[in-house]
Amino acid sequence: MTPIEYPASNNPRVPEATQPFRHITPIQLRFNDVDMIGHINNNSFLEYMDLGKTSYFNSVKADLINWKFINAVVVNVNCNFYSPGYFNEPIAVLTSITSISQRSLKLEQRIINTETGDVKCVGTTVMAGFDPTTAQSAEIDAKWINAICAFEERDLRVESNG
Repeated sequence: MTPIEYPASNNPRVPEATQPFRHITPIQLRFNDVDMIGHINNNSFLEYMDLGKTSYFNSVKADLINWKFINAVVVNVNCNFYSPGYFNEPIAVLTSITSISQRSLKLEQRIINTETGDVKCVGTTVMAGFDPTTAQSAEIDAKWINAICAFEERDLRVESNG
């Protein structure tokens, strides 16, 4: 899949992406996403990243996901904010998996203004394999790993830390 083309950010504080993005999720802003001073609330950006993750996994291999028995859970989220978002801005979430170990995977996401390239925030998320029947950690399914590597067009496997 071809990497997403988007305008470069003019903000020198925004770090360069560590990889190309091959998935984009346009976001429809809602009235309640905006706070009292007219900015998109920071919590809304985290919700947008969740929408991006869901859309990403459906694009990678929808038939591998049983949303009733999801086998990966979010265990860490970090988000750095660089620019406020406003109600009428055209924004979207760029999503990419940056690495996969036997029991976890790491995502990078960026919320951008699709017309200007202005980066609103950069988030990283770690998801861990999970067995919902035992409520214990589990290995990431090899079919998921293979489908993600094929979608990203590179081998993302890294050695596990234990």
